Amino acid sequence: MTFKPAQWPRKLRSQEWFGGNGRDQIYHRGWMKNQGLPHHMFDGRPVIGILNTWSELTPCNAHLRDLAEKVKYGVYEAGGFPVEVPVFSASESAFRPTAMMFRNLAALAVEEAIRGQPMDGCVLLVGCDKTTPSLLMGAASCDLPTIMVSGGPMLNGYFRGERVGSGTHLWKFSEAVKAGEMTQAEFAQAEASMSRSPGSCNTMGTASTMASMMESLGMTLSGNAAIPAVDSRRRVMAHMTGMRIVQMVKDDLKPSDILKKENFENAIRTNGAIGGSTNAVIHLLAIAGRVGIDLTLDDWDRCGREVSTIVNLMPSGKYLMEEFFYAGGLPVVIKRLAEAGLLHKDAMTVSGGSIWDEVKDVVNYNEDVILPADRPLTAHGGIAVLKGNLAPKGAVLKPSAASPHLMKHRGRAVVFEDIDDYKAKINDENLDIDENCVMVMKNCGPKGYPGMAEVGNMGLPPKVLRKGITDMVRISDARMSGTAYGTVVLHTSPEAAAGGPLAVVRNGDMIELDVEARRIHLDISDAELQARLAEWKPLPDQPESGYAWLHQNHVMGADTGADLDFLKGCRGAPVGKDSH
Repeated sequence: MTFKPAQWPRKLRSQEWFGGNGRDQIYHRGWMKNQGLPHHMFDGRPVIGILNTWSELTPCNAHLRDLAEKVKYGVYEAGGFPVEVPVFSASESAFRPTAMMFRNLAALAVEEAIRGQPMDGCVLLVGCDKTTPSLLMGAASCDLPTIMVSGGPMLNGYFRGERVGSGTHLWKFSEAVKAGEMTQAEFAQAEASMSRSPGSCNTMGTASTMASMMESLGMTLSGNAAIPAVDSRRRVMAHMTGMRIVQMVKDDLKPSDILKKENFENAIRTNGAIGGSTNAVIHLLAIAGRVGIDLTLDDWDRCGREVSTIVNLMPSGKYLMEEFFYAGGLPVVIKRLAEAGLLHKDAMTVSGGSIWDEVKDVVNYNEDVILPADRPLTAHGGIAVLKGNLAPKGAVLKPSAASPHLMKHRGRAVVFEDIDDYKAKINDENLDIDENCVMVMKNCGPKGYPGMAEVGNMGLPPKVLRKGITDMVRISDARMSGTAYGTVVLHTSPEAAAGGPLAVVRNGDMIELDVEARRIHLDISDAELQARLAEWKPLPDQPESGYAWLHQNHVMGADTGADLDFLKGCRGAPVGKDSH
């Protein structure tokens, strides 16, 4: 893949605001100068928007103001003009009903922030799960030169000598309390050890997965994904990113030059190798839709099926992101995939060169963290895409986080109509359920929850946990946290709230799961299934106004990325008419 840089110097987009001596240009410059900016900053140098998702209610991103300053240093050093712009920050830990409901709103806000303001290029400062895809979705729709830098993961947590992974141990300890193996007081003591430094989840959860996806897509500088948030090298990465975006503007190197089908296939295979989050599926589908790339669930299964998971990190393995960085980080994984013939080595990155050029000389410093090919954590680690009469448009499962003995299973359905029904019943000792059953939860998809919350990894009933059972087959149209684990079928499409077959599953129905055959089947006749679907009635309550109304009426299915239908495709960033 080759890229021909544009000629420099040339007139930049920002000069429509700042260049010249007309009334409108003086108006724009004059207001900017109240910040103490000298006149020569408006002389035609690249204006770089630093789109910052810093927020004290987004704890993963609460340190990004410091990184923004380092990006500015790099922009200034390279001869650019940095402007920091706060943008919508969807916090995974604080937003209700779920941050996923607001991913598309954030993308819409970011797109308009870029399109409507004098930026020639963008640095996207991200961290928490939804901030990464939402900012790239918005930037890709505008197609100005863009580069990303993430905030990095937290340091390892430790509790009573045990390595503690954020999220992963939350689920583990919570189940231990329900099983009577841990006291509530001990759970509270463990809380302080889970998040002991700035940064995002220290497991291979969704935040670190999406940072890895951005690096494997070619949208960050090599090595960005794994540097801990508090490591000085994270600040160096921010500085170098600031320098690089200035040259990208001069070269006119845009997302559409980088985000090709080959880059997405590289990311899918990388996700399998790292044991990445199932949430990457829905986000990459949405990003691809913004740049007009035909990416489907079938591509996920085709590209990831034969990829081994070689990164020994929670929730699939035993280490955390800190050890992953010390071992060499994502460049080692990318090199391993390339050497195995599983990567498009000539795929372009924001460096202007190929992804292979970025990784060919890296070294693996710990083969217990990044495993050799002949002893992978899971032989087939890519996301499994399941289809059948229960999921005609597909559902997903993460093999590296599932129990091998449940990968082929037939069980009796125990049905929960929604998350409230689940909460009302799951602790009832009279619930007719055992470890051989299949737990089914409905109405938790993009329309159903609304927003498709991370509730798919339903906690097991206490009476099953007390037997020492730690996993059961669970099926829903919901998502689950990238830090979670278990034999969990997710993103079932069409979702129940849209009248998909999941909506008509009944208690006592038999369900068959066969991951190897990629099959998920409701064991009733076609005639019975059609009769049930004909009787189905949609949920009665619909929002009357606001963003919730917009979301409910325009969100698409999980199988296409759950974007809003009118936001697909790249619309560019033309200079609008000045109103002054």
